[in-house]
Amino acid sequence: MNVIALVFLIVSATSLLVVKRPYAPIPLLASCCYMTTGQGIQLGAISLPMYRMMLAIGLLRVIMKRESVVGGVNTIDKFVIAWAIWMVFAGFFHEWRPGSGPIYASGFVFNVTLVYFLMRVWCCDLDALASVIRVIAWLLVPVAISMILEHTQHRNFFGLLGGVPQEVYVRDGAIRAQGPFAHPILAGTVGAVTFPLIVGIWQRYRVSAMVGLTAAVAMVLASTSSGPLMSLLMGIFALFLWLRQSWVKVARWGVLGLYLLAEIVMERPAYYLISKIDLTGSSTGWHRSRLIEQAFTHIGRWWIFGTDYTGDWMAQTVDEEGRSADITNYYLWIGTIGGLPAMLLLIAAIWCAYVWVGRTIRNLPNASNQQRFLVWCLGAGLFAHTVTAVSVSYTDQSMVFLWLNVAAISSLYVMSLKMVSSPQQPSVEAPAAPAARKGPFRRPRVQPRLGRHARPRA
Repeated sequence: MNVIALVFLIVSATSLLVVKRPYAPIPLLASCCYMTTGQGIQLGAISLPMYRMMLAIGLLRVIMKRESVVGGVNTIDKFVIAWAIWMVFAGFFHEWRPGSGPIYASGFVFNVTLVYFLMRVWCCDLDALASVIRVIAWLLVPVAISMILEHTQHRNFFGLLGGVPQEVYVRDGAIRAQGPFAHPILAGTVGAVTFPLIVGIWQRYRVSAMVGLTAAVAMVLASTSSGPLMSLLMGIFALFLWLRQSWVKVARWGVLGLYLLAEIVMERPAYYLISKIDLTGSSTGWHRSRLIEQAFTHIGRWWIFGTDYTGDWMAQTVDEEGRSADITNYYLWIGTIGGLPAMLLLIAAIWCAYVWVGRTIRNLPNASNQQRFLVWCLGAGLFAHTVTAVSVSYTDQSMVFLWLNVAAISSLYVMSLKMVSSPQQPSVEAPAAPAARKGPFRRPRVQPRLGRHARPRA
């Protein structure tokens, strides 16, 4: 850890411990956007990059301030807890070596569960969520600028921190900017999945939203990758469904029907349609399709506890020993660590989050249209993540944005249940006198303004 990272850690850790609850996610998100995985501490087999240390400090804050999750433990919480327990248990059936075994599984679980439950604690209502998204919009700006400079200056300035190369990543003659993230696809993915969330604060923080949307699109384009561009388009598509919500069910069954039809008429499995997607001219969609096929072919090896050997899945491997294929699929990557039960628990948590988006909107009858739209934007962001996870594994700090999204949906659903159970209690999101508001996020007046010649009664 260099001097810059040490100063950053001290400032961020202090801020995390002292700021008010709604602003607690900001130091953590800043560490994800501005620090690479090369900045941290190595304690034997335990690696502590910057974002992981910030998660530990966040846990310390929760204990010190006796903060708790909103509404107690809910269904998604139980899925995450069950997933975490199984992942660690399955780790004991792997080889005890770096990148495998219970230590590796515990570190993986530490990242996911702490991000999820810390965000459950801190993002407890719509106002807090809108404030966090507003900060994210501005945090993306320096990252977007650095990625643009990679194209113009042919240098990654985040490489000075270590963990990422200073030399630009080039494929088929095109520069693929990566900023502080482990791969250009992950950098572009962060821009793509945050785009729908930033749209959700357009009416409340228009300038911040405009700046954030520009930065998010710039990150996607600068990554020069088909995956993030496809995720951005899917997120935009989900946003437009807000105007035709009745089409959602039709679209869901329509996509399923088209997939089954493709399965019948295609010579290869229908998921090989991924290999046809190439939006930048340098896509590796065939690799992703082949990976899915090989995972099903070798399912007997990994279905219960995962596997340490995937070298025979693909022609190329990512380690010198030839033991590991490039698992560019988040679902399958978790499957190789914790088996099919871990993968199904992950899918169950995501599915439950989708269901809760619709229920949360229905549970907010007194909220403004813009507030319900913000909840919808969370669902659109989750949809972008769901599509992305088919073609990329969240191997670095980018995973924070996925679990922040899931946790926000979980907390808002619990909040909406409280509003339904006690409708007579006015809340910040649904004031008792909405008619007095000129905008969806303005506070109602405490008392009427007196006329020019009016006098108050004695």
